[in-house]
Amino acid sequence: MEIKTVGVIGCGLMGAGIAQVSAAAGFKTFVLEVNEDVLKKGIGRIDKFLTGGIEKGKVTPEQKATVFANLTGTTSFADLKDCDLVIEAIIENVEIKKKTYAQIEAVVGTHCVIASNTSSLCITELGAGTTRPDKVAGLHFFNPVPLMKLVEVIRALATSQETYDALMTYARAIGKEPVTAPDRGGFIVNRLLVPYLLDAIRCLEEGLGTVEDIDNGMKLGCGYPMGPFTLLDYVGLDTTYYIANIMFEEFRETRFAPPPLLKRMVLAGHCGKKAGKGFYDYSK
Repeated sequence: MEIKTVGVIGCGLMGAGIAQVSAAAGFKTFVLEVNEDVLKKGIGRIDKFLTGGIEKGKVTPEQKATVFANLTGTTSFADLKDCDLVIEAIIENVEIKKKTYAQIEAVVGTHCVIASNTSSLCITELGAGTTRPDKVAGLHFFNPVPLMKLVEVIRALATSQETYDALMTYARAIGKEPVTAPDRGGFIVNRLLVPYLLDAIRCLEEGLGTVEDIDNGMKLGCGYPMGPFTLLDYVGLDTTYYIANIMFEEFRETRFAPPPLLKRMVLAGHCGKKAGKGFYDYSK
């Protein structure tokens, strides 16, 4: 199958980025949000990113024009009727995703592939709630989507070879490097990354070093572009806590169990950069 028209459900941080790279690659792209205000904010995020790129000399005015020529914002599922691929990038809640898939299936053709941008949920479970489990897979992008090259393609038990091939081709067409990930909690990247981040928090709890010392240790000693606490603040402590709980539920291994400090910081609302406070203070 050939993918020509793409729908993106959700125009938040991830959805906006996915819609942007899809439109930039020449795909006719529809991005859907719950209402006009949220949609306008998401489209504004794309405009701001591209305008900033032009100012830095990394994006041309012509490239920005291409994105907006191929991109259509909508609040109606009916506008997705001609899509060959619909990528869902909404809240990490199985039941809400299943309801969304039912709305997608009500308007798209039988050939349409549905892909989830979930970072940790079971793709087989998501597909089982549809009438086309063979056309459901995972397509996990990384933030910020326009800059990060990797895409994890997750093949569920029922995902067909045709669907898998189409998603691998699409990922390469939008300039990404796809890797095949198993349909197991955390896939590849988070399976390795989350225990590392949780271990850093445990080290802090045990007095191994300060936040700054541990971050600098990993940056200067291992050559990491940022330390674990900076990365936690950037990803979101609530997001990490959520993913860790899903992985612990699946594997029942202590390395995936969220440390007490992480839980308490999330309860306090100290969820990282987006909240103004996490392991570092961003209020100023």
